[in-house]
Amino acid sequence: MEHADLTDYVLFDDREPQRHVVFESTRLFSQVLCLGRNQSHGPMADRGADAMATVLAGEAVVQAGRKRKRLGQWGTALIPAGSELTLINASEEPLVILLVTAPPPPPAGG
Repeated sequence: MEHADLTDYVLFDDREPQRHVVFESTRLFSQVLCLGRNQSHGPMADRGADAMATVLAGEAVVQAGRKRKRLGQWGTALIPAGSELTLINASEEPLVILLVTAPPPPPAGG
């Protein structure tokens, strides 16, 4: 068993959103995304993996394809494989999201 303290991955940069891999295996990929005020991340898509985005802190607009949902802390959304996902900080407070995909994305460049 592997374990982690997610607070270790909560790091911000005023210039761009921060992404920090938590776990990566042959069946699952997870990362913490940290977005400051007026930051967004995406669009991104994976044809072969579903994703789950969970708001750990702050407030987000989650856009998957043509659907949009505003989520507060502890809100979560399932994003079907192939959907273009964009995450937007919807408040002046920092946004922290746990993004989990299964299966993991293919290696970069392959």
